[in-house]
Amino acid sequence: MTRHGIPSVRKSIAILSAAALLATTAACSSPSDNKAGDGPVEIRFSWWGNTGRADLTTKAIAEFEAANPNIKVKPEYGDIGGYFDKLATQMAANDAPDVITMGGAYPAEYANRGALLDLSKVEGSLDLSRIDQGARENGQVKGKQYGVSTGANALAIVVNPAIFSAAGIPLPDDSAWSWDDFARIAADITAKSPQGTYGTATVLTHDSLDAFARQRGESLYTQDGQLGLGKETVQDYFDYSLKLSGSGAAPSASETVEKLNVSTEQTLMGMGKAGMMLTWSNSLTALSKASGADLRLLKLPGEKPTPGIWLQSSQFYTISARSKHTDAAAKLVNFLVNNQAAAKIIQSDRGIPGNAEMRAAIQDLLTPQGKVEAEYIDQIGRMEFAPTYIGPTGSTAVSEITARINTDVLFKRLTPEKAAEQWISESKAAIGK
Repeated sequence: MTRHGIPSVRKSIAILSAAALLATTAACSSPSDNKAGDGPVEIRFSWWGNTGRADLTTKAIAEFEAANPNIKVKPEYGDIGGYFDKLATQMAANDAPDVITMGGAYPAEYANRGALLDLSKVEGSLDLSRIDQGARENGQVKGKQYGVSTGANALAIVVNPAIFSAAGIPLPDDSAWSWDDFARIAADITAKSPQGTYGTATVLTHDSLDAFARQRGESLYTQDGQLGLGKETVQDYFDYSLKLSGSGAAPSASETVEKLNVSTEQTLMGMGKAGMMLTWSNSLTALSKASGADLRLLKLPGEKPTPGIWLQSSQFYTISARSKHTDAAAKLVNFLVNNQAAAKIIQSDRGIPGNAEMRAAIQDLLTPQGKVEAEYIDQIGRMEFAPTYIGPTGSTAVSEITARINTDVLFKRLTPEKAAEQWISESKAAIGK
């Protein structure tokens, strides 16, 4: 459930309404569960990501096809920037892929509109009994299983020790540091580094607003689908974001906007021009490869007394409710999460596997960065933290609202106080509360 801020989500949500009508029609029609053994079938599998992920996934598909000669898999992938807009258009045109990779609150968005298959209908081909309970529950909407976790993920501060060393600044103690410490250290790095290198690659993300809230005993959403945080928390979030940019700890407003939707490799951390970056733990490998640096993971600042972090599914595999080959689609998902051949190819690219057997199978194969990711997830998994609630219908728009209003704050078109008021008003409207 990586909560990436997806651009143009409002277009996606508008198109989803049309998709809902089509899905309702599908629910009233007879099942189209063509068994894979009845003859050759072709299924489509969509995901987003860089070329590295595409190469790994293509290899896993080849292994699946070798083991299932009657099933042909047609891959469909692209950059995350246009992925969900394209998917919404496909749904509305009754042309959705059979197996669809999703993230964030999208499984709930689509499931609540009847566009995704209830996976209990294909349990003969999809065994979820070996998936960790928490990972299984991450893919449930109103008690029904609609998504299968691709692996565990957690927010982290990625650090580049070489940038710290060059600036003459020691790495922080992540068992005790605060957000004030983070801001101070980031500003010091910028001041003592060459022009164009910053203490932190970004200001704040939509996900860090969730962490802010959780550290205060609040949450982005409540179990019943309401906003779970108050104006003061949202205002402090925008105020802190402005502080990072204004002090030089993070890039300027214009530089921040330029980097909003770039690939992992094109971020300042990926380019070796940042000391720290708040992001998801499974980005460590790609960032390390892009920067050529030995990057590390630190826990979030301000985790005492109340942890703001949580374990979250990196992504989900879902199946279209209108797929004509649900059995074959289920077999592919089952292969991706329960087969050692697939696990050894994909490793930690989509998070640390939720199947303990798969984790054991890849342990010795992981790159140094992959092992760091696995150790971090294991460390987070031993912590006690508040439960996580999947966003309600309409919540996919909230990340776009956060990014847009944060941009207005950085350019000083809104004060943090006015920004908080506007954020709460627009977010309540988006989720219909």
